[in-house]
Amino acid sequence: MKIIILGGGEVGGNLAYNLTKEASDITVVDLDSDRLRVLQDRYDIRTVRGMASHPDVLRSAGADEADMLIAVTNSDEVNMVACQVAYTVFHTPTKIARVRSSAYISGGSIFRDDAMPVDVTVNPEAIIRDDIKHLIENPGALQVMDFAHGQVQMVCIKAYYGGPLVDHELRNLRKHMPMIDTRVAAIFRNNRAIIPEGNTVIEADDEVFFIAAKKDIHSVMSELRRAEPPNKRIVIAGGGQIGQGLAASVERRYGVRIIEQSRQKAYELSERLDRAIVLIGDASDRELLVEENIAETDVFCAVTNDDEANIMSSLLAKSLGAKKVIALINNPAYVDLIGSDIDIAISPQQATLGTILTHIRRGDVVKVHSLRRGAAEAIEAVAHGDESTSKVIGRPLGDINLPKGASIGALVRDEEVLIAHDDVVVKPQDHLILLLVDKTKISEVEHLFQATLSFN
Repeated sequence: MKIIILGGGEVGGNLAYNLTKEASDITVVDLDSDRLRVLQDRYDIRTVRGMASHPDVLRSAGADEADMLIAVTNSDEVNMVACQVAYTVFHTPTKIARVRSSAYISGGSIFRDDAMPVDVTVNPEAIIRDDIKHLIENPGALQVMDFAHGQVQMVCIKAYYGGPLVDHELRNLRKHMPMIDTRVAAIFRNNRAIIPEGNTVIEADDEVFFIAAKKDIHSVMSELRRAEPPNKRIVIAGGGQIGQGLAASVERRYGVRIIEQSRQKAYELSERLDRAIVLIGDASDRELLVEENIAETDVFCAVTNDDEANIMSSLLAKSLGAKKVIALINNPAYVDLIGSDIDIAISPQQATLGTILTHIRRGDVVKVHSLRRGAAEAIEAVAHGDESTSKVIGRPLGDINLPKGASIGALVRDEEVLIAHDDVVVKPQDHLILLLVDKTKISEVEHLFQATLSFN
């Protein structure tokens, strides 16, 4: 597959890195020659300097032969025009654009071939907002992923000393919860992946990925770690698109305060939000945080567009007693530096990556979540064909020849959630949720879900 990435910033560079690992033919376009030089030295890619939306630049990048164009520059307008040019001039089959402004998304059906021919729009702010909302709704979770229109969730938690299942084998999970079906899809111990079996023992500090019907998630979490009370008080640092969207989505269920430095923006937020309290100030101001009883805060979310400000305000909030702190961090190098001082670091690049990978995967892959900085993936794939054309239909899950490092956690059949057990037989149109800890095996997983032609 030949892919052109427009924009060599954090998102474009991260995309290039992940896609080159899958042996794609990648070209990156950017105006910054220094940035392109760094990318070319680091990865096996081709680069072109120029304005991403100009036809001559796109031609130089090979748009007339490209299978896909991914426009992730910092400008919504450049991204959209580039897709228009790719469609009109080069007839590029698939066009993906990062569109941040909600005005374009909610402004009617403008993304269609006879208007603005963008096949897929990616809104990182909306993805991050939903990710943080899931974390607020599930105290104790490190990551929450939806599948099958929210019928199934995969959740990552850290096992703690004293948890009901710590130091016990996984086969005991059914004894603890005889009325609830769930499956542990993977365990990460000291950054090493473990594909669990019945005799696998969960140890303290393990990162455990489990899958269950959405209605059962809280019950399963209470078995794997100490139960945490529901969150009540949320403080959001930053009133930009993420902060405003997050506040609007949770203000009716929680007590929300949002801290914004700009007086003008704070006034605008107060008019747009119904219940959230808007404070004018600096989230790194110790006195302000103390005055607002930060020690009584359940979740502190730093979501400004400044990594350093997010890190410092989160560390300060944590030191003053905030129970959990979540920081938006663009620079992956910072994540290694902060260690465990910040409870959860949200990466915009990883959030965007999963959505884009969904449209790159072969076979009928309808959802991709990128895990552990792109090292692993959770995938939702649809079984097509029949027993003669499909490698999975008509077979019990235990007989499917999965590559090493891949596991099936559940399947969804219409409105029914079936947790994966060896005797469950796959039927046409089943949605299978898989976790893949070794991305070098992704092509083998894709191959499983590509129905072959039958000449019978």
